[in-house]
Amino acid sequence: MKVLTSGERIIYQIYPKSWQDSNHDGIGDLNGITSRLDYLRELGINTLWLNPIFVSPQVDNGYDVENYFMVDPSLGTMADFENLVQEVHARGMEIILDFVMNHTSDQHPWFKDAISDPHSLYRDYYLWQPAPPEGQLPNNWASFFGGSVWEKDPGGSDEYYFHLFAKEMPDLNWKNQEVRRAMSEIGQFWLERGVDGFRLDAFIHTAKANFDQNVFTAEPEQLELAEEYYANLPQAKEYLEEFIASLRAIKPDLFILGEAASADLDLAASYTDPHRTLCDSVVTFRYFADDPDQEFDPQLPRFGQPHQLDLRQFRQTMVHWQTVLQDWSYPTLYWSNHDLPRILDKFVGVLPEQQPALAKMLAALMYLQRGIPCIYYGEELGMTAGKLADPAEFGEQEVEEFLQAGLKLGDAQADLLQSLSSSHKMGARTVMQWSDGVNAGFSEQTPWLKAQPTPANVLLERKDPDSVLNFYRQVLALKKQPLFVQGSITFDLRDPELYVYTRKLGKQTAIVYCNLSAATQQIDLPAAAVQGRVQLKNQAQIDAKHRKLTLKAYGTLVLETTIVG
Repeated sequence: MKVLTSGERIIYQIYPKSWQDSNHDGIGDLNGITSRLDYLRELGINTLWLNPIFVSPQVDNGYDVENYFMVDPSLGTMADFENLVQEVHARGMEIILDFVMNHTSDQHPWFKDAISDPHSLYRDYYLWQPAPPEGQLPNNWASFFGGSVWEKDPGGSDEYYFHLFAKEMPDLNWKNQEVRRAMSEIGQFWLERGVDGFRLDAFIHTAKANFDQNVFTAEPEQLELAEEYYANLPQAKEYLEEFIASLRAIKPDLFILGEAASADLDLAASYTDPHRTLCDSVVTFRYFADDPDQEFDPQLPRFGQPHQLDLRQFRQTMVHWQTVLQDWSYPTLYWSNHDLPRILDKFVGVLPEQQPALAKMLAALMYLQRGIPCIYYGEELGMTAGKLADPAEFGEQEVEEFLQAGLKLGDAQADLLQSLSSSHKMGARTVMQWSDGVNAGFSEQTPWLKAQPTPANVLLERKDPDSVLNFYRQVLALKKQPLFVQGSITFDLRDPELYVYTRKLGKQTAIVYCNLSAATQQIDLPAAAVQGRVQLKNQAQIDAKHRKLTLKAYGTLVLETTIVG
């Protein structure tokens, strides 16, 4: 099998529980993934990323790992996994696993032993602080899931353990060499079973500052996020390099995708330093910002209202990242993932009939840039959030507060649930839509996450040559050309309503034109461009006589030509 370079990768993110149910229990599984591999190959995918598949109590949908050496029974068996890997490789594709390295579940044997005996060898696998006097917490740092990062030792000692996420997910002590060795052994175990790489979850949090230091707050008793003390500390890069080096000693062509959610451009560059044994690419959430001019309903909490993407800020940010990383490393190119609302739901007010054109434009805009496409399942159909039926499925207290506020105003619960689903990450985790049949073809049983499906589905779009799915196939076919893998990139920034860039490799040149607005745009074409070859288009028309390009609402054109600019 041909070894993929970083720039050649086209990644497809699968949320296993929501992809395909093969055993009729309402939960997606490994055999379901295997059954749909040909669909992915036809789409143009060459790398699969699976969200966590390890044994887990599912407090955080698999990111709380109880046993790293086994597949969670709800997803299948180790034999199912080995068959999946074999079938992936037989199709010339590769597979990467989500590797949770910052924390474990509180049900992990290490933690159970640590709380059973304060003198346990595994006590130092986790992070502890003595209880301060007068019932105070060790410090005022807040966790990402709300409340303090500190939780009282369930074993009864006077110590607290540290958790950045849910209290059921205690953080590991990466200062402990035995922890680092153990995590490397886990990685090696999966490499021996044919895995081609890992997506490193929350690696930027493995190092923490001195716990004695409080973070500044306006109120003395107030808890505050303290990312400056537990994100992107220098030691995290040392742990990262040691971990990756230990795995590349076994598999030199190992692919590493790091989750660096809060990393700015400088940090992303340092985490992908090609002169060190670090990540091939990192995912940052810094691409996307909310529109500061968006008008919200002032009578409802903003939490449950969809947030409009600030396209102008996005344009500025992407140009910066693309330009700076051009001769350094490949950025990850993505619109959605399991931690974010689906991208079409961040275009508030776009009419349903305009969404297919918008989805096509966004595909060409993002994935023909320099970098590694990372497509979130269903995105290639133009999927939007499925409307969750039960408020409890969001798993957050703020949801109930939003509903109560809306109901008091006389809003219909169905409308409130739609608003919540479109703005919340759980609305982006509903099942893959294979058909317009029962449960969208996902399962004969009620899915684990009950939701009203949206109209997009594979069965209908396969038959329609003008569908979003077939447009994605064309985009990804173009992406595999050397021009769009290795070529340089420059941007035309003259019109804020447009996203225009040029890819160039040797004598090959292509210009990508994208209309960011619902208004028709007219563009003056360079003389040589009129004679160019159209590689891809939607909602676009060239007037050769007058050297004009007309892009209708969210139109896009990819033009191969002989000029640059």
